[in-house]
Amino acid sequence: MSLTGNTPEGTGHVGTLTPNQATALKQLWAALYEIQANGTVTVTHDPKLNTPPTPAVDPAPVAASVGWGGGWFGSAAAAPAAPVEPVAEPPLTITLEEVGLSAADVRTELWNNVMCDHPDSLVLRFLRARKWHVGNGLIMLLKAFKWRQEMHVEDVKYWGDNELEAAYPKFKKQLEMGKFYVHGTDKLGQPVVYLNVQLHKAGDQDYKTLERLTIYLMETGRLLIQPPVETVALVFDLTGFGLANMDYNLVQFLVKCFEAYYPESLGAILVHNAPLVFWGVWKVIEPWLDPVVASKIKFTYKNQELLEFIPAEHLPNTFKDAGLDKFIYTYIPPVEGENAAMEDQEKKAQVVKEWDELSGKFDDATRVWIKTGGDVSEEREKLAKELKSQYYKMQPYIRAKNQYQRLNNAGKSVIQPDGTVVWTYHN
Repeated sequence: MSLTGNTPEGTGHVGTLTPNQATALKQLWAALYEIQANGTVTVTHDPKLNTPPTPAVDPAPVAASVGWGGGWFGSAAAAPAAPVEPVAEPPLTITLEEVGLSAADVRTELWNNVMCDHPDSLVLRFLRARKWHVGNGLIMLLKAFKWRQEMHVEDVKYWGDNELEAAYPKFKKQLEMGKFYVHGTDKLGQPVVYLNVQLHKAGDQDYKTLERLTIYLMETGRLLIQPPVETVALVFDLTGFGLANMDYNLVQFLVKCFEAYYPESLGAILVHNAPLVFWGVWKVIEPWLDPVVASKIKFTYKNQELLEFIPAEHLPNTFKDAGLDKFIYTYIPPVEGENAAMEDQEKKAQVVKEWDELSGKFDDATRVWIKTGGDVSEEREKLAKELKSQYYKMQPYIRAKNQYQRLNNAGKSVIQPDGTVVWTYHN
């Protein structure tokens, strides 16, 4: 299945791989297993794996179908590039010692990061981000694992809102004030994250609180993405923006997260209603951006322009004369006892053991798949589905609830126990 339901073969997502892309995927899985077994791996890059597939359809409609293309450069469609002769590279040797991870660390961070996704989906994000260079993709993946370990990402998932507030003062205040929220989907089915920049002042809270909040947003957002979609859309609402709202450190951290630690998770960025004072700020920010991230930025000014990307029925009517959804953001606070299952150590040990057994079977099936060839392994696909189901079964015992899993005043939650996401619109 494709990213948006109509993405053609060769786009590099689960179910759309070309033979070259499937080969790169196998090679990265094989390298992951070898580096865990030996502490080192040498990867010889095949330049043919970088060769983009021949488009099956006209490139212009494809570009329009998979994002909010155009950026500030105009149309996302471009003339076909002239063929480039592949360049051979020397073998690349990677060691766990250099990265600062043990073999056990790699396996733990890998499966903590897979969560409810198809395991291939995670690996493919790093391959696409490194243009199918297996060695570079592996290095990027391992560095992301190291970052997750150093940043204690699992704590952000394990701790409830009250615990995060105790450790990071004013954490809940950020949620309560609606500085950011996720609501509904755009025309491509991507969850939309709204960031109300005018509510932010850098000195109002400790920077560590903002780091935790960003990771919280990233990890919560992953639960709101529904396959086959794999990305989110951001709307930076700059209405009322002034220089006091600018936080360069936070912007750098956010950019780094999307580029290095959650690659291929960002579908589009709308910078909305930017005032004149913002353009001096933009001159500072623009050089920080990776070209791939930069290409996903679009500037909008009138609220009606948002309707090109977000259905009126999904857009909050705070965007006057455009949005029809009578949505008012309200933080849903924790309920006493909502994480009681996490205290049941016996049941937790049981469901975690079942997860570990399934992930071990997936590893075994992947090793067979690597050796025997073929683009698809039925056993792996079966196990991937079982892992997804097991994650939701395990989740109440290993992860605290967030506000999208809590019941609102109408007795409804956005995220259902089985992982299904149900948005409610008030039109």
